[in-house]
Amino acid sequence: MDVPRRAGDGALLPSGGQCRPTATRCGPLRRRVLRLSLLLSVSLLAGCTVGSDYHPPSAALTPAYHAAGLSPLGETERDWWRAFGDPKLEALVSRALAQNLDIEAAAARVAQARGAAHGSDVASLPRLDATASAETVRQSLETPVGRVADRLTLPRSYELYQVGVQAAWEIDLFGGLRRGRQAARADLEAAAADAGAVQVSVAAETADAYFQLRGLQARLALATEQLQTERTLLDLVRQKVEQGIVANRELNRLIGEEQGLQAALSPLRAAAAGQLARLDVLIGAQAGTDPLDLGSSSNIADAPPPDGSSNPADLMRRRADIRAAEHRLAAANARIGIAIAEHYPRVSFGGLIGVVSLGMSNLFTDGAVQASGGAGLRWRLFDFGRVDAEVAQARGREAEALALYRATLLRATGEVETALVRYVEGGSEIAARQREVAALRAARDQARQAYAGGVLALIDVLDADRALLVAQDRLVMAKAETARASVAAVRALGGGWLEERS
Repeated sequence: MDVPRRAGDGALLPSGGQCRPTATRCGPLRRRVLRLSLLLSVSLLAGCTVGSDYHPPSAALTPAYHAAGLSPLGETERDWWRAFGDPKLEALVSRALAQNLDIEAAAARVAQARGAAHGSDVASLPRLDATASAETVRQSLETPVGRVADRLTLPRSYELYQVGVQAAWEIDLFGGLRRGRQAARADLEAAAADAGAVQVSVAAETADAYFQLRGLQARLALATEQLQTERTLLDLVRQKVEQGIVANRELNRLIGEEQGLQAALSPLRAAAAGQLARLDVLIGAQAGTDPLDLGSSSNIADAPPPDGSSNPADLMRRRADIRAAEHRLAAANARIGIAIAEHYPRVSFGGLIGVVSLGMSNLFTDGAVQASGGAGLRWRLFDFGRVDAEVAQARGREAEALALYRATLLRATGEVETALVRYVEGGSEIAARQREVAALRAARDQARQAYAGGVLALIDVLDADRALLVAQDRLVMAKAETARASVAAVRALGGGWLEERS
């Protein structure tokens, strides 16, 4: 049996091996083993990623909302505004989603984040650059180089041409670049969720402004109608004054009531114009243009009950702003790893191959070829605690992101509870206001009949008119506010946005 034997330099050779001379054959073997060991070590180290992996935070929420009288069920429709059955509202929201500039800006931020994420994806890959240059040089005799060249009778003027390719590659030994990719990806997801949140917000703001406008227009129509009634009654009283049936004080009292109603129209018209301008801006139009002809009055649509999950924990999936806050928390966690990686060395490799010549004729010959290669090491050994400070800052940013995430979640539950209560109580108010209006209308009609028959005084008729107008005005406001509460509830429940749709 062949037994391995040692060469004169102590190297262990395979059986039958020879070592003559050792420097020519054993040297290459050692170098191959050394290279293999180095590559193996780099491969093992490349699997090391410093910093802790991200784990979603837990949230202790109740299994149901506390708002009494309503338990939303099912998924919110993506086009939830169609449930109101108002074509004008549908046209408004559709145009806002297509033309709103806040949505356009959010989409641009997503594009920026996508570019940053792509840059982080390729950061750990080798970089290859092509270089080329051509220059003409004439050395001055008043410089050291020029004087030496003149003494050696070297040419003072020459042309230099260079063409080549250079490569650089940083080995991600401790996962700093990997954590950078994770952070950039989380930033991209946060930007996408933010864009979804902007869309939900724009749709809800458009519907809210629309219902405020319709409420103001309805109140304006009521006041105008009452003004016409007062003017008719004023003509009747004026005739009775001329006939000597009633005193002038009743005429003056009625004139004062008529002027008060006239004055009440101005703030209503101003508020309606403000909501029209708000809607113009939301749909990406110049304020005051009213491209959808919303200036004419229209009935307020009945507010449908908001759909959505009855489990508050589902808000973490349904609400875009909560998902964005969580993605920012994940990005902050990854950046802790980026900071920790600065404690460890960075290894990079570089190389260059090309041709250099003093003339174009010899540029692509064998003699013009030049090449270089090497490795570099950077290690922040003594920086007086700067890396520790950077790690502390990264941990502080993660703690801030966690607090903001929890605050966003709690704020969302508050918005849901408030909107649901507003919707439920709004429905109760509408029913009560409708009964109030019916009773006061009957009382007003009876008062007018009694006044025409001379049984009641004019002041009693005016009081009945005033009470009916106030009740009708409050009924209109209750309908508008309940419609707004339905919109607010849908928005608080997620507004039809889901993470997989981002």
